[in-house]
Parts: sequence; structure tokens; C-alpha cells
Amino acid sequence: MIFPIGDDNIVGGHKPIVSYSLIIANVLVFVYEISLGTNIHALITDFGATPSKISSGVDLHTLFSSIFLHGGWMHIIGNMIFLWIFADNIEAIIGSFAFVLFYFLGGLFASLVHVYVDPSSVIPSIGASGAISAVMGAYLVMFPKSKIKLIFILFFTTFELPAIVFLGFWFVQQLYSGMGSESIGQSGGIAWWAHIGGFAYGLLIGYILKRNYGHRYSYNA
Repeated sequence: MIFPIGDDNIVGGHKPIVSYSLIIANVLVFVYEISLGTNIHALITDFGATPSKISSGVDLHTLFSSIFLHGGWMHIIGNMIFLWIFADNIEAIIGSFAFVLFYFLGGLFASLVHVYVDPSSVIPSIGASGAISAVMGAYLVMFPKSKIKLIFILFFTTFELPAIVFLGFWFVQQLYSGMGSESIGQSGGIAWWAHIGGFAYGLLIGYILKRNYGHRYSYNA
């Protein structure tokens, strides 16, 4: 299994206050989830984004609340590592306020894509994956040559790949899984089309951000 553990950081820029605050907030919510025991199911039902409800105009607030919920240790750990690696460079360039808008609009767009492709689903969707996918899409455009540090866990060896290779392969994997899933919207507990939608949003906004902010700081591009 290969996992990212770091990247090239830009020189200068804004402090990644929001990026790290989001990590803390997600972890605190997850700790609260654990404390609920079996009552966690009620929390997910009430605050997870259920496509059948949203497509009927019900519980629209869950499009945002679901971004802070996670389904297990591997879910939260994986998402937070990706957020930690890829978010700080973007926030450093565009600033905290702009990053907040970008992040939550990315999560919203990702959730709406998930709802669109499977509007009758009664399975609540949870997790920050859609918003983080948006971050990754923007990262690919803004820092395509940045070196992503990876670890091959089986042999405990590390190596590097350009962001365009790592993130490009990741996106192709999401497309393959999304197209091949038995359920259009969600398969194996993973909302593939939320990932795809978030990443596509990130690619578009990343292009705009790089055009408007890319000249301000030194980074691998």
C-alpha cells in the first residue's frame, strides 16, 4: 500500500490557519462520534447527506454538516493526512478567507454531484473527501511539479512523484471506480462521484487561482 506523507512547501505566504483548524475540528467531531457508541447511527442519519432527502429539498443543511462526519478510523486518518499535505500550500497563496470559501464550496459541489448521479439513494453520505478532492484538484493545477513524498508501507521505503503524476493517477482511479461501480452514486461505502465532482471543481478553480495569485510567491509549478 502506497500512502502520501509530505510535499514541497511554498516559500512565504499566509499561515495555514484554516487548514489546520479544519483538521482539529474534524478530529474533535470524530471523537464526539466515538463517544456516542451505537447512537452514532442517529447522528449520521440526521447530519449525513442523504440524496433522496436533498433531491426533495429536505435537510439541505446536511450538505455542509456531512463534511465533518467520518465513518471510522481509516476514514478520518486518510482524509486528514490528505488535507494536511495538500491544503496548506493553497491557503498560503490565496489566504485564509478565500480558502474557507473554496473548501466549503468544493464540498458543496461534490455533494451535489453525488446527489445528482443517484438522487433516490437513501444511504447517508459522510466525510470530507469531496472537499479534500477539490483541494487536490486545485493543487494539481497550481503545483504540478511539486514533489509528493510517498511511503510504500509493505517495505517501509519512501520515494517521490510529481504532483501531476500522483494526483492524475488518483483521479483516474476515482473515474474507473465510479464508472464501474454497481451503484452509480456509491459503492463499497465510497461516494466515488463526490470525489470526481470535487476534483473537477478544484481543477477549474485552481486554474483561476493560479492565474490570479500564482505570481505572488515562489513555488514549484
